[in-house]
Amino acid sequence: MRLSPAVVIAPSRPSSGLFARLLSRDVRCAAPMVIYLLVFLITPIFQLLKMSFLPHGEWGLANYTRLFAAPVYLDVLAITFKTAAWTTLLAVIGGYPVAYLTTIASPRFKSSLLFWILLPFWTSFLVRTFAWIVLLGRNGVINQWLQAMGMTHAPANMLYNFGAVLVGMVHAMMPIAILTMMSVMANIDRTLPRAALTLGARPARAFWTVYFPLSLPGVAAAAIMVFVTALGFFITPALLGGPHETMITQLIIDQVLQTLNWGFAGAISLLLLVTVLIVFVLYDRFIGLSTLTGGEPTSAASGHRSNGLARRAGFAVLESLATLCDAIGAAFSRLLPRRRGSSGKHPALWAIAIVTLVFLIAPTLLMIPVSFTSASAIDWPPQGFSLQWYGVIAHAPTWGSAALRSLIIGIATGILSMLIGVPAAFLLVRSKVRWRALFFAFALLPMIVPRMILAVGLFYLLARLQLIGSIIGMVLGHTTVALPYVVVTMTAILKNYDVRLDAAAASLGANRWTTLRHVTFPILGAGFISSFLFAFVTSFDELTIALFVTSGLNSTLPKQFWDEVTLSVSPTIAAVSTCLFVFSALVIWCANRLRARGTA
Repeated sequence: MRLSPAVVIAPSRPSSGLFARLLSRDVRCAAPMVIYLLVFLITPIFQLLKMSFLPHGEWGLANYTRLFAAPVYLDVLAITFKTAAWTTLLAVIGGYPVAYLTTIASPRFKSSLLFWILLPFWTSFLVRTFAWIVLLGRNGVINQWLQAMGMTHAPANMLYNFGAVLVGMVHAMMPIAILTMMSVMANIDRTLPRAALTLGARPARAFWTVYFPLSLPGVAAAAIMVFVTALGFFITPALLGGPHETMITQLIIDQVLQTLNWGFAGAISLLLLVTVLIVFVLYDRFIGLSTLTGGEPTSAASGHRSNGLARRAGFAVLESLATLCDAIGAAFSRLLPRRRGSSGKHPALWAIAIVTLVFLIAPTLLMIPVSFTSASAIDWPPQGFSLQWYGVIAHAPTWGSAALRSLIIGIATGILSMLIGVPAAFLLVRSKVRWRALFFAFALLPMIVPRMILAVGLFYLLARLQLIGSIIGMVLGHTTVALPYVVVTMTAILKNYDVRLDAAAASLGANRWTTLRHVTFPILGAGFISSFLFAFVTSFDELTIALFVTSGLNSTLPKQFWDEVTLSVSPTIAAVSTCLFVFSALVIWCANRLRARGTA
């Protein structure tokens, strides 16, 4: 085949035209995300932080002088860090066996395990925290059991202390840790531990020296996700903690809603924001943000620094753990012989996973019998059987309107998040532009910025736009916090998509739209559903923004729940909790059915 002179002599014009088209396509994919976050994330935060330097209408540092002069605020920051650190440690350690077992289980057991992991993950934080109020109360389940067993003679004070806050926080954050670790563990080559076994390594040594190091990026990603989320969390400390467990986000709420001191709230917000940004910069420096989507650590994180003393110390620790676990396993094998097989099928692993899942699910399940009590107060065991509290919900217009409003806002948030986030995910995976890493970090900003800071800043912005109390204002705010979940989920899914299928369709004459409609979208259908549900659930359970953006007559379901539970602990709240729990179970069941149909 002969080439025309034009092709041989002047190849630069077609290539430059192709570059221009690619650049234009990249800009079109990135523009919606960039513009949206600039308006509804950067601008509100900038306005809030700007007010912190205007204590009396003039530039000054009076708010920061007050912040650092009083030790109470730094003490609260220390309490916040302590709570977040303990929560992260226990959530990751407790969730690791469940994540590991889920990735090595057979498809049938894996589907069941995923259901019981997703159920607490998609159950409202408020419902799970209220369940611990019932469990740990003076007339709660645990106190009743302790007295019945003769272990105590009077109800113990289990609420409003650090232990109650820690239990509630770990219970709330552990599903996040499990799902984050699973995204990395699912990509680990299973033949490597088996190869170690065939070379004479005992099961524990094969796990600790081969598998566990490969799973560390997932552990690190889970730790940063839990830690940063815990830093900005306030629901559990506010309901389960006392004055000595006050976290920094509670101070921001008090300054805005109680004293109306926006400038000082901005100063506290800046302190929290700088702290979180430092944590993320260190994480990106030593590990890399790519691990949040199941990717490998960056070259800087896995380079020469890992060859020093820290690596040798870590290897020594893993060797000690391997020796200890092998000794324990040998002792158990002599006492309880079992069939030969993979170490992941050891009964002890299943026992640990079952205990963890019971810890995650049982508190919410206990709300079901409580909601059918005939008594006017929550007690254990429930007295009688009655549907009166469900009747109260059905006949109370506030609950019905709040539920309908949350449903509408959640669906609208899911749609808008997909329209903005999916093109951004395609850009991150398919494009090779140099600013891709910077764009990914920018897309993660709503996840990095504590939600309380965003909520206060959005209140100031939406008030100027006269959108306070409106559904549009809530959708705009919820989309801001839901976008990174859509981007992260779709990016992880698209990384595993074989682009040669699109090329094959194009070679057979299909245009771009036909390829998307008949090849790309059907294969990625389960991923689209998962991303939409992440955005929907994030919106449906969102309370922080609702505290500021909704008005008294336009509450969402979490806001209505919060207002009720802060006033009294009644069986009506248990009935609402049961309804929300059943709704979450139905959503997960429908998602699994759609995913199974898509892969059939």
